[in-house]
Amino acid sequence: MYSLSAYLPAQSIQQISEWLEQHNCNLKISNPRKTKLGDYRFVNNQHHITINNDLNKYAFLVTLTHEIAHMFVFEKYRNAVLPHGTEWKMTFQRLMLNFIPILPEDIQKSISHHIKNPKASTCSDPKLFSILSNYDDEKHLVVCEIEDNTRFFTVDGNAFERICKVRTRIKCRKIANNKLYLFNPNCKIVLNQ
Repeated sequence: MYSLSAYLPAQSIQQISEWLEQHNCNLKISNPRKTKLGDYRFVNNQHHITINNDLNKYAFLVTLTHEIAHMFVFEKYRNAVLPHGTEWKMTFQRLMLNFIPILPEDIQKSISHHIKNPKASTCSDPKLFSILSNYDDEKHLVVCEIEDNTRFFTVDGNAFERICKVRTRIKCRKIANNKLYLFNPNCKIVLNQ
């Protein structure tokens, strides 16, 4: 088991540790992945949760609680319910209520709104994602902060041009092949490669 003090707010460690130990969950803290912040799997009769190691303590707590909610729902329903259906939403909401009092005020307000109807990913809630990002050690430029017709690079080095906002996403054109993509507004980017 990892020393969770490097990853979580101190006041949350006891509760998180209890949940992981009670359910014999294998927690792996992984290098950052482009497509997800965390995940839950049940393999070989064992619960497995992985969380990216580059999250700030509050984002780590929200992401880990999200995945623990999947574990609880799996234990109760197995695969009989949708992954982010009503059962998961209610479980995630109940678990997060344990931590709202220990969160900074801006996160308290945003998470209280978020858990009324939680999304499948924290990244899918731009307001919550933005507030959590305020606590990152390093500040990152995100695609919603640049103007249309601006060229940028994703963290994997691909060049794009921002076209326009489309509802909750940002339409961008990949320079290499002229294909259009819809970006999460909080996708981390750099202007110079």
